[in-house]
Amino acid sequence: MTVNTHKGFTVFNRKFILPELREAVRTVGADVVFLQEVQGTHDRHARKHSNWPEAPHYEFLADTMWPQFAYGRNAVYPKGHHGNAVLSKFPIASFTNHDVSIAGPEKRGLLHCALRVPGRVGEVHVICAHLGLAENHRQQQLELLCHIVRDEVPPDAPLVVAGDFNDWRGRAHEVLAKGAALREVFVHANGAAAKTFPSRFPVLALDRIYVRNAGVHAPVVLPRKPWSHLSDHAPLVAEIQI
Repeated sequence: MTVNTHKGFTVFNRKFILPELREAVRTVGADVVFLQEVQGTHDRHARKHSNWPEAPHYEFLADTMWPQFAYGRNAVYPKGHHGNAVLSKFPIASFTNHDVSIAGPEKRGLLHCALRVPGRVGEVHVICAHLGLAENHRQQQLELLCHIVRDEVPPDAPLVVAGDFNDWRGRAHEVLAKGAALREVFVHANGAAAKTFPSRFPVLALDRIYVRNAGVHAPVVLPRKPWSHLSDHAPLVAEIQI
């Protein structure tokens, strides 16, 4: 499952709904969850909202459902920080957060985790991605992603790359296919990437799930209720066969 948590707030930051988001994510029950825009800490929000958790948001979301989690801090500011996170029911053997920020105020990252899945000899690799809004930044970040895959992931290892690609022009598919042998699960199943943004009336295909050395069954976009209230991006879910 992949979802942009919008730092635990509804659209336009009108209401803090992280507890509701946790219940919805728990209902899906995915083995591995890719999260973007996860708040690590924020001193001002913690004082302002009575239901703000004491733990970092990724720990609060993991709770007892996902005993393993990793966090990659991307954006740091005086009152706190946020980034990407991976929640896993399988042991996380190692993880590395790659800073792929290009220039200016946008801070982006690629969180690479190696999972130990029972019954498998080798590790399963997952990368949680959040790419930039600017086209030229995304192109450079996609090339960096391909380099990371080539340098850090064995050629025969199962690999899942998921997250918010902000790729409204659909140019990532060719780059990742040529540079890292990745295929997008909705394109493979339905001929087109899933529309996910804005979640109330999706028109842009910004969120993706790419795989290599893995099969996929029935990828779906989760329904508007309750998700359009919980995130500005519609979450994606797929069953991965390794």
